[in-house]
Amino acid sequence: MDGLVSQLLGLIDDPAKGPQSRLPAERDLAEQLGVSRARLRRALAVLEAEGRVWRHVGQGTFVGRRPPVDDEIVTRITRITNPAEVMETRLVIEPKIAALAALRATGEHVGHMESCLRKGAVAEDLKTYELWDVTLHRTIAEAAGNTLLLTLFNAVSAARQGRVWGRLKEATLTDTHRDFYIRQHRDIVASIRDRDAGAAERLMRVHLESVRVDLLTPPPESSGE
Repeated sequence: MDGLVSQLLGLIDDPAKGPQSRLPAERDLAEQLGVSRARLRRALAVLEAEGRVWRHVGQGTFVGRRPPVDDEIVTRITRITNPAEVMETRLVIEPKIAALAALRATGEHVGHMESCLRKGAVAEDLKTYELWDVTLHRTIAEAAGNTLLLTLFNAVSAARQGRVWGRLKEATLTDTHRDFYIRQHRDIVASIRDRDAGAAERLMRVHLESVRVDLLTPPPESSGE
């Protein structure tokens, strides 16, 4: 795997490949490198976790980090909003996104969701877990097949890049919470795979409400002597 990752790094570090350049299609790239598509996907997942490439189901793999929205807009969003507003907005749009994903997701979408689940479950630090968490939710948004909803999702997701959000996550994301969220994610993906739109919407709402409570409820003060 390390050798294949190194080969891919050599490809994306080619000066001719600028930021956001699209790599060859998976089938062509696998043939070019002499590996199976499954092995290629695993190597690309490693690079995606490191922020070297990003993937959009149905459109391809691109060099660099995924651009959520324009950098100037990201800066403005993080300045004018707060975690409470972010969670309130997520609760409005993401359950409906999950319901649409259950109706429209392709096998490739579901496969990518399941890959995100596996990678998030074995993430060794908060940054890596957050990357796979965001990637999972974004894949669900892509699977919904609605460009406007995906744009709204990306704008809301951009607000999660702020320092306030990061500090809250560091303070509240315990191992217990993380394990619970992973189980919730598995149930959401299972409902999407089963084409159960009602369950997908309900489970996403329950999940986000759990995150909201854990994120925004201050921990009880210890009773010191």
